[in-house]
Amino acid sequence: MKTIFRAALAFLLLSGLTFGQSQRSAPQPLAMPPAIQAPKDVAYPGVVRLEVDATDLAHRVYHIRETIPVANSGPMVLLYAQWIPGTHSPEGPLHNFAALRINAGGKPLKWTRDTVDVYAFHIDVPSGTKTLDIESQYLTPVENSQGGPAITSEMLRLDWYATALYPAGYFARQIAFDASLKLPDGWQFGTALDVASTNAATIRFKTVSYEILADSPVIAGRNFLKIDLDPGGRSRVTLNVMADEPAFLDASPKILEVHRELVRQADKLFGARHFDHYDFLLSLSDRLATNGIEHQRSSDNGTAPKYFSTWDTVFISRDLLPHEFTHSWNGKYRRPADLWTPNFNVPMRDSLLWVYEGQTQYWGQVLASRAGFLTRQQTLDNLAGVAAQYDARAGRLWRSLQDTTNDPIIARRRAIPWTSWQRSEDYYWEGLLLWLDADTLIRERSGGKRSLDDFAHAFFGINDGDWGQLTYTFDDVVRALNAVEPFDWAAFLHARLDETSPRAPLDGFARGGYKLVYSETPTDYAKAEESRRKVTDLSYSLGATVDGSGKFTAVLWDGPAFRAGFTTEVQVVAVNNIAFDGDKLRAAVKGTKGNGPAVELLVKQGDQYRTVRIDYHDGLRYPHLERINGTAARLDEILAPR
Repeated sequence: MKTIFRAALAFLLLSGLTFGQSQRSAPQPLAMPPAIQAPKDVAYPGVVRLEVDATDLAHRVYHIRETIPVANSGPMVLLYAQWIPGTHSPEGPLHNFAALRINAGGKPLKWTRDTVDVYAFHIDVPSGTKTLDIESQYLTPVENSQGGPAITSEMLRLDWYATALYPAGYFARQIAFDASLKLPDGWQFGTALDVASTNAATIRFKTVSYEILADSPVIAGRNFLKIDLDPGGRSRVTLNVMADEPAFLDASPKILEVHRELVRQADKLFGARHFDHYDFLLSLSDRLATNGIEHQRSSDNGTAPKYFSTWDTVFISRDLLPHEFTHSWNGKYRRPADLWTPNFNVPMRDSLLWVYEGQTQYWGQVLASRAGFLTRQQTLDNLAGVAAQYDARAGRLWRSLQDTTNDPIIARRRAIPWTSWQRSEDYYWEGLLLWLDADTLIRERSGGKRSLDDFAHAFFGINDGDWGQLTYTFDDVVRALNAVEPFDWAAFLHARLDETSPRAPLDGFARGGYKLVYSETPTDYAKAEESRRKVTDLSYSLGATVDGSGKFTAVLWDGPAFRAGFTTEVQVVAVNNIAFDGDKLRAAVKGTKGNGPAVELLVKQGDQYRTVRIDYHDGLRYPHLERINGTAARLDEILAPR
């Protein structure tokens, strides 16, 4: 009897039912479906044919036909690219891939989306089937609220990975594709792909692997210009430019010479080319989405329509082309081992983005100065802003620089409430500070005989003519630095990557002969940045920026505006009892210096109004770099052309 009682009690306990309690259901997990077949480094049988019709400008839709050869019947999985190189994140635009129909021998096949990996489509290939005939659409955004526009009435940007399915189970480099593109009549195009033939408005490209196809976007437009940036050079380098209006394509010989000098300076820095030809793809538009994505043999860049016509007065974002060009060496050829993946559905790991993006950010600034995109002073003024921004980054107290390499996966560049506290992809600009620190340290220790240029030449410039990929690890970076200048580089890097600190790594400026200071007057670069962003930037006084309507666009964590209770939900209505405008706010802050009166703001938050006095008395503060007397001007040497 006791045995029966104990067994019953055990059953009740395991069932979640005990004396004096009500019953609680306790389910067990359902088994997961089988994993998608892992990619293998073997050739896929046959060549996939992909045809994209880009003539539907009215609806901004790409109409797609695809033919995939098959060798066997039975279950098959087709993949849509999820992990996109250059974004470092699972941003494949599956949500805009539509109207999928798959046929075999003229008969429709049922497809089923995987319930775990929604980028995978299951089909059952009938016996005797030789090819799958696929029709689909890619629906590009028609409004900014839906994402960045990829098609306008004047131009388009095509990423092949947005239009194709590819068979699971193979490395992307082992799947051959024949791709073609039909354009509106009279449009010209630019791409790193080689042309096999043209028939009216349809361009058929030479057969390439899916890896190369996905890495070779196309731009096309009715207003188009091609410029040879390396006449008579070792391999073709072309600047392909499209614009909203023909007048925006007018580039002076002086401007074109700056772009040609970029090619020469990059050759001197790296000493090798990892492309058989290179195409800058540049869109000048306020209708097409801006862009900046690296590829091995091209870069897709989008900026303001007056890029050429305002060259002498607007110089913000001039490092765009130098940055993306650098990626051909750093990121595309030399690639972090944990970031490289065999196809576009294997997850990437971003742990070395402080090299991939951080050192590219550094060389982007350096090459912009060396080639003449920016003057030395403009570069110094920009770097002053970088130094101040990251020295005031409150989030450095709790979050390491290394951890920010996860941001492309965590945040995916969505708007966040407290950038200065949360941090957001700081491996770019704080990564630049890290590499400036390393460069000046090498120069100091070697007595000016060696520099980070030597690292770039040895690490990124090997194997001239190879345009595959060569991967690296943290230890490879350390070994390469030690080969240039023996030092405990592992400890140097770990201290800056893994530790938290209230201050940014600014030692590179001091070794470079400069120090960060603040004055009441912004630099010309800072003024241009304010104008471009249409804000009044008081980051280093009130700890905030406001737009033309008085709305706070950024509030620094634990700054004066933060302590006054402000967020980006707040709008300034009046400054010291006078209706808001940016100049009045700036003047009021200037008047606080010393014993001046505190700024009094009438603000609106939702449907409520309140008056707030900000307890701040240091006046206007704008960052500058100031020479340290009696020190070597190593930073000037770094920025000087070779």
